[in-house]
Amino acid sequence: MRREVRGALLLATAGLLWGSTFLVMQRAIETAEPVPFLGARFLIAAAALAPLALRRPSSGGGEVRLGVLAGLVLASAYLLQTFGLRATTTSTSAFVTYLLVVIVPLMVGVTERTWPGRRLVVGVALAVGGLWLLSGSGGDAFDWGEVLTLGCAVAFAGHLVVVGRTTERLDPVRFTFVQVLTVGAVCAVPGLWLGGYDLGAGAWVAALFTGLLATSVAFLCMVAGQRTVPSSRAALILLVEPVSAAVLGVATGEELGWRGLAGAALILAAILTVEVLPLLRGDVTDDPAVEPTVHG
Repeated sequence: MRREVRGALLLATAGLLWGSTFLVMQRAIETAEPVPFLGARFLIAAAALAPLALRRPSSGGGEVRLGVLAGLVLASAYLLQTFGLRATTTSTSAFVTYLLVVIVPLMVGVTERTWPGRRLVVGVALAVGGLWLLSGSGGDAFDWGEVLTLGCAVAFAGHLVVVGRTTERLDPVRFTFVQVLTVGAVCAVPGLWLGGYDLGAGAWVAALFTGLLATSVAFLCMVAGQRTVPSSRAALILLVEPVSAAVLGVATGEELGWRGLAGAALILAAILTVEVLPLLRGDVTDDPAVEPTVHG
């Protein structure tokens, strides 16, 4: 029980840190090109993790290969999200990104040939309704920004599943280091031709903030948390990200309104249904009748 609670708290911490980046990134890419900005952000994160990672013994088991694979999936997700943020609002980006709460259980069902239990299905349904209300998008059709962000949601879902299937047997610090270094390398070289690194003081401050807190610390929390929390539940816990992004949006002038408040309440109800109520009832095991485990 303690390991699962600790894992859930680590995932919630990651979500809170990521929620703080929506406005930071949206403002940074108004003056800086997305690819060099991401290269700077993830190389800063890799530099911060390197002293810790290189002092720890290798966990073997394809540590580098799996870390590079996870990093390539993550790089595609961030590139799609960053370009999408140029053509959509902060709250809508958070909504579309977190359609991954539906995509992750589908991916798990296909790969594991099992289907989520009723509690998870109820939680996902509440979450999707909450995300729709929180975004304030109503029934509007997707434009180019939302299409790019939907591709980002698929990539982030794939990343959650890959991490969930591999992290239990790998050292979390070294695995996180390989991932963020891969993303940084993927973005750094093209960044020389796609805008260069004369980002401006504001963008460099944003890269430093997101690199240290919302990348090195947040992804380490995510990897460590997924050692004990299956991917489908992890996706729901990480819904604290769009809620915190919406709260920060309101704090800086975006309007939330009754739809946003109702949406945030539904998302919190989803997390309560899947995570908190089982704790209160003493039911915190990965019972296959409740949800398939994805740890390999």
